[in-house]
Amino acid sequence: MLVDEGDVATQITELEDRIETLTISIERCRKISYAAKIAIAGGAAWFLLFLFWIVTFNPTAFVAAVSAVLGGCVLLGSNATTWDQTEDARRAAEAARARLIGQIELRLVGDAPPTLH
Repeated sequence: MLVDEGDVATQITELEDRIETLTISIERCRKISYAAKIAIAGGAAWFLLFLFWIVTFNPTAFVAAVSAVLGGCVLLGSNATTWDQTEDARRAAEAARARLIGQIELRLVGDAPPTLH
């Protein structure tokens, strides 16, 4: 099957750019996930410290701890959905790239047609 290799090469380049962008987004999701887990752990730690009377009750600290736990849970859930969707999009782009590469009729350098001088 004859395929316009220039067009396919352009499509492959575009897919590789998309894959790189999606990979950067996934890395951002990973960092957000860590931040959300730290917020949850920080809020829970304050509750434990208060429970064992290591820290005294402070209304501002209590509101901050509740906000950290709830906000962290919401952020973690929302980010997980985004992460999954981005990962699916990256897998689809990688599969499309692999299909396009499979369409190209590859040849060895030694098998190249002779050039006219």
